[in-house]
Amino acid sequence: MNIIACYKVVPEEQDIVVLQDRSLSFARAEWKIGQYDLNAVEAGVRIAEDLGGRISALSVGAQPLENSKLKKGVLSRGPEELYLVVDSKLENADTHLTAQTLAAAIRKIGACDLILCGEGSGDLYAQQVGAQLGELLNLSCINGISKITLQDNTIIAERTLENEVEVLEIPLPAVISVTTDINLPRIPSMKNILAAGKKPVTQWDLSALELQQAENKTQVLSTLAPEQVERKQLILEGESEEVIQKLFENIRKELL
Repeated sequence: MNIIACYKVVPEEQDIVVLQDRSLSFARAEWKIGQYDLNAVEAGVRIAEDLGGRISALSVGAQPLENSKLKKGVLSRGPEELYLVVDSKLENADTHLTAQTLAAAIRKIGACDLILCGEGSGDLYAQQVGAQLGELLNLSCINGISKITLQDNTIIAERTLENEVEVLEIPLPAVISVTTDINLPRIPSMKNILAAGKKPVTQWDLSALELQQAENKTQVLSTLAPEQVERKQLILEGESEEVIQKLFENIRKELL
């Protein structure tokens, strides 16, 4: 079985600075593998370990992908090889351009039985890439999956809903987006980290995938942090009906 786990590198949240005009500065932000994508990588590694097969990691983006620490970070978690599509045009790629590039890369890689994605990226969290990727590859696609079981050439997947668990059965090959409930990503050992440096890495740009004309379908007009307001510092003590009523009245005033 050939498995591909897709991931995205995102800025470290605690390093993002909110400027006076409410815009966001990423100048000092370190880059990391998206937290939700670590679950997709772990799910693929576990399937390969349990049932046999080969797992590869795949990411598309701009220059930060070339960071050797990030490369070792994903390879030390179990994938046997890494594929990267690095191009300046992908710096602010929307979900369509991301899915389009992933699809082209997967076609270039070759035969694949299972493609895994996180439920959303750690920055935009649009939850659209997995669904669009499945459509572009014309493969069965499901999302929100918290458990995967393989039987012959079929996947039995569980999706946890509010009051029930939905069980879905789909044929391979397929694209599946998994939630954080599916597993607890492993912490690589020093041995794994050292071995990661010897694993093969293949890198392309958009021209190698014949996507020179690819572009975003959406335009971001602005990204602003919420307006900061001073705290009311209204403290109500006690548990009487009168105190509770005052609390409701103050909340009601703020909402009107």
